[in-house]
Amino acid sequence: MITSWRRGSIDYGVKRIMGIINMTPDSFSDKVRYSGKSAVERIFRMADEGADIIDVGGESTRPGSTPVTPAEETSRITDVIRIAAPSLSIPISVDTMHPETALAALDAGAEMINDVSGLRNENMMRIVASAGVPVVIMHMHGMPRTMQENTMQGDAVEQISDFFDSVSQAAESAGIKRDKIILDPGIGFGKTFPQNVEIIQRLGTLRKGYPLLLGTSMKSFLAYAYPNIPTEEAGLLSAAECARNGADILRVHDVEGTVRMIRVQRS
Repeated sequence: MITSWRRGSIDYGVKRIMGIINMTPDSFSDKVRYSGKSAVERIFRMADEGADIIDVGGESTRPGSTPVTPAEETSRITDVIRIAAPSLSIPISVDTMHPETALAALDAGAEMINDVSGLRNENMMRIVASAGVPVVIMHMHGMPRTMQENTMQGDAVEQISDFFDSVSQAAESAGIKRDKIILDPGIGFGKTFPQNVEIIQRLGTLRKGYPLLLGTSMKSFLAYAYPNIPTEEAGLLSAAECARNGADILRVHDVEGTVRMIRVQRS
């Protein structure tokens, strides 16, 4: 499987790493929060550490988070993208559910859209199709502010599988090319801790012929899945399990540690 972007392509013959840049003052951890110069420096450091994609976000989507306006979200990220993108040989992705922010980020030099709302907005669908950029389509049950108050019921994996079938068909019908579609089951987004574990265990059910992205880094379910293990180490263990079970892209905060882990897995 190969995903093409404007200046190159990504071959999933090996596992790929997406490095996370949070530019949100209400992010869940001071350790992974960046702004301005520190964000640009971290982008280049992640590239040097082996990231294949950089994912920049300006709105927190942690459970219970308060939404911000597209204008505020855009103001947090566009300057950083504009500064970093021309000197990178890897694509910058914009983590957003707002079409206005996506469009501004693409104008600033982003090459990919990571839509945590799963292309619910038709304007986002049109922007992706028109720009011809790769898109991550994530499954989210509910919305960030309330999603953990009303989690999924029943077989979450089968419901996500049905969602992937319908949204990928809608995306292609809207003009988004097949090689531009990446699917993400949305670990932690409206799922219970046991459901998150089951999703990772049953990734084979969610393979639809598109690259599969998993993001478990710093998620609260890690304490349930890996009790008595520090969050950072649990994140690496989870990433390793996702890779073994079929994830093509690992979305992580610790790029260097994940790259080392993937190399060990290959040997």
